Amino acid sequence: MSGDWEPGHRRPPTPDDDPLDPGLDSGADDTDDAPGAGTSRLLWLVGGAAAIAAGTALGWDSSAMAAVVNPPPLIRPALIGLGVAVGVVLLLGALERLGAPAASRGRSTRDIATMIRGVRLVFLAVAAFVAASTWLVGHPLPLVIALVIAGVDVLETSFLLLVVNLRSRS
Repeated sequence: MSGDWEPGHRRPPTPDDDPLDPGLDSGADDTDDAPGAGTSRLLWLVGGAAAIAAGTALGWDSSAMAAVVNPPPLIRPALIGLGVAVGVVLLLGALERLGAPAASRGRSTRDIATMIRGVRLVFLAVAAFVAASTWLVGHPLPLVIALVIAGVDVLETSFLLLVVNLRSRS
């Protein structure tokens, strides 16, 4: 079996696919070749690593953890509401990226970069909901879990996007 038919490879062109048609896309996101795209990818990687480091450091320092987990009574509901609101916004963004038909976005059906970014937003929404539960239950463990979820997800999806971008150029 040829390597062209393995999952992840581009499907062979059909007679209906006109390579000069501007409606078709190579599968890369519009921002992949934009100026500053490399800096953006690097910032996502650094942000993911920082979230994991913050979760680890916060987990080791019990006094800092207590200060974050037990804010004043008027601030606690605001933090819960903020966490839920951020989670809902991220989830709606993920649904928009994952659910919109490819034709309405002017992209091919194999736009893997948009799918990866949508999955990233789903996991970040989960992390936001878990962080909100920290202040709801008043226990530090959900906050550490939220930071680890967010950090690992951002690192993983950033590496996946780098691989997709490199493969689309070759």
